[in-house]
Amino acid sequence: MMQSGPDKHIALVCNPTADNDKAFRMTDSLSLLLTGMNLKHSIYTTYWPKEWEGITEAWIIGGDGTINWFINQYPDFNRPLALFKGGSGNDFHWMLYGEMALEKQVERVLKAVPSAVDAGICNGRMFLNGVGIGFDGAIVHDLVGKKKLAGKASYLLSILKHIVGYQEKHCTIRLPDEVLESDSFMISIANARRYGGGFHVAPRAQLTDGLLDANIVGRISPLKRIQYLPVIEKGQHLELPFITYRQCTAVRITSKMALHAHLDGEYLFDKEFDITVLPKRFTFLY
Repeated sequence: MMQSGPDKHIALVCNPTADNDKAFRMTDSLSLLLTGMNLKHSIYTTYWPKEWEGITEAWIIGGDGTINWFINQYPDFNRPLALFKGGSGNDFHWMLYGEMALEKQVERVLKAVPSAVDAGICNGRMFLNGVGIGFDGAIVHDLVGKKKLAGKASYLLSILKHIVGYQEKHCTIRLPDEVLESDSFMISIANARRYGGGFHVAPRAQLTDGLLDANIVGRISPLKRIQYLPVIEKGQHLELPFITYRQCTAVRITSKMALHAHLDGEYLFDKEFDITVLPKRFTFLY
C-alpha cells in the first residue's frame, strides 16, 4: 500500500553506469522539489542497494535501458515505481506520462494510486516495452558501445545505414494456437505500443491486457521499406499485405542462424527466443 506523510520514504534511483548528465541533473532537481515539500527521500546515483528496507516507493531517473536494468536487478520489487525521463530512449515514460513538465509529473506521481502493469520475459530477462528481432535488432547491435544522440537521432541514422542492405531471415513463430513460417524483415513482440524512440510498432498493445502483441514484417523490397517506414512509425501499418499481427500470451521464435535482437534496447543474439507475458507484474504511479 502507498504510504503518505511522515511514513513516505522515496528512493531516487539514477543509473550509476550511465554517461548521462541529464539524469544526474534531474535527480538533483527532484531532490530539491521533495526537500521543499518536506518529503523524506534517499538518492542512489553511485550504487544501488541489495535491499530496500524502509523505502516505500522508487522513482527511477533514466530511459528505457535504466528501467529495464532495474526490473532485472530487482525482479521481485513490490513497491510502487515511477519513471522520470532522463535517457536517450524514453518510450515507456511516454506510455505512462506522455509529454509532461517535471513539476507536473511530480504532482501527478504524488497523487497517483499504484496501478499494476504487465511485463514480459524473454530467455530469462524481463522487459516492459518489447523484444525486436531481425532488422530492429541489427540497428541496436550497430549502436552498442556508441554514445546515443537525443531522441530518435541515433536510431534513425542506423536505420538509414541498414534499410537497404539488411536481408530477411527465415523464422518459425510458434503461438499458442498457430505456427507461422516467415521470411521476416523484423519481428516485434510488444507489451507497450511503441519503442525505438517513438515507433508505434504495436498500435493495439495495452500495458494492462495480459497480452503480448506480435507484429511480423515479412519480405519487403528496399524501396518499400523506405516508403512504409513512416507508416510503421505512426502505427498505421496493420492492413499492409506484408504485415502479420497477432495478440497472444506466449510466443517462441526459432531460426537456423542466430539473429540480432533487442529487449527494451538491450542487445541479444540467439537462435531461439522464448517469450511470455507476466500479467500485472509491477506497479507504477501514473
